[in-house]
Amino acid sequence: MAEGYTIERFAVRMLVRAVVALLVLGLAAYPVDWAVWRLRMAAGHGMGQVQVSRFTVAELKGGKESYYFDGTAMADCSRSLFPEAGSGACWWMARHPEIIERY
Repeated sequence: MAEGYTIERFAVRMLVRAVVALLVLGLAAYPVDWAVWRLRMAAGHGMGQVQVSRFTVAELKGGKESYYFDGTAMADCSRSLFPEAGSGACWWMARHPEIIERY
């Protein structure tokens, strides 16, 4: 290798390039996901439903909390990578089927 160009410097340059590439992909992912979701909405299947369990949490004295089960219900979700239209993504809600409301 050329003088002044060490393996460590090469590794740092590659790491910086990898981080920049991940940032660019991350920034491009949302607009692409939104466009695909809008096409699905136009076709009539951009939204779905997931069964969730609802809980209400009441704060008690001494920093304690009391949980109350409110039953199960169907919740709207978007069939996309990111949440759209004020609803969570279906893949996320299917893996996290609890909705907790705090008072």
